[in-house]
Amino acid sequence: MKPFTYLRARTVEEALAAHAERPGSSYLGGGTNLVDLMKLGVSRPAALIDVSALPLDTVEESPDGSLRVGATVRNSDLAAHPLVRDRHPVLSEALLAGASGQLRNVATTGGNLLQRTRCTYFQDPDKPCNKREPGTGCAARDGVHRDHAVLGHSAHCIATHPSDMAVALAALDAQVELSGADGRRTVPVAGFHRLPGDRPDLDTEIRPGELITAVLLPPHAAGRRSAYRKARDRASYAFALASVAVVVDVEDSVVRHARIAFGGIAPRPWRALRAERALEGGPSTDAAFTAAVDAELSAAEPLRDNKYKVRLAHNLACDVLRRLAGPQPPA
Repeated sequence: MKPFTYLRARTVEEALAAHAERPGSSYLGGGTNLVDLMKLGVSRPAALIDVSALPLDTVEESPDGSLRVGATVRNSDLAAHPLVRDRHPVLSEALLAGASGQLRNVATTGGNLLQRTRCTYFQDPDKPCNKREPGTGCAARDGVHRDHAVLGHSAHCIATHPSDMAVALAALDAQVELSGADGRRTVPVAGFHRLPGDRPDLDTEIRPGELITAVLLPPHAAGRRSAYRKARDRASYAFALASVAVVVDVEDSVVRHARIAFGGIAPRPWRALRAERALEGGPSTDAAFTAAVDAELSAAEPLRDNKYKVRLAHNLACDVLRRLAGPQPPA
């Protein structure tokens, strides 16, 4: 067992100071991912700074209708929050599709964004993995990669990001609020997670010592509908083989607003920008949905054993678009 120091912070300032004073330290929220990685020997922090007691456990509404979700809000509480269920059902559905009820009761909003890949090679210290140990290689490329990425991967890493919540947040144009030594800043969720390139060990755009303090949801626009759909090997407690979050607004059979994000098929939540551009201003028809999704997935580069993900993602996206943006039954 590798010894480590444990501290419990009471304020954001105290947490930031404790991290700065202890090189190699990590913030600890619910611990549903970090503690597992410590047990596996993948993560070896010199100190754990417990931030679960910070006053960041509320969902606050601003006068303009936007929501500020504190970083320590539990996943189960966020999924059940009335304003989230009413205005952003895609987020509630994504949260409820993740993990198990017991884990959702512990996992935090900030921790969910920072969870690391469940690639089995990353989780095994005896296997080569550029994400865990740069320069050692990617065993998954020629190994077992049925669950791995078909978009956005590189020669150095083909792992997928595991979060359901982050996919919904990307489609909602949410922002991540970060606090650090240089003050507070925000980063779009859609750009918070990095593509691997030649540095797959860098998962996000977070700077050393920074702490996620909130997620910011924009005001809900009347007429927008949203949904999340996930395909997995079993009905619960399984990571996505492919998933999709869709937010759309259709008026007079014309798509006025479209946001689409895929999960389970890329190293980060994949904003389908090409599909969005193709849809906006066009007709809400099956043919338009198919053409837009085909345009997005044409960039896919599947490996030997995961070609099925392209068709799976296509069918999920078109089905959700058809349900949300297709002809609606009379009221």
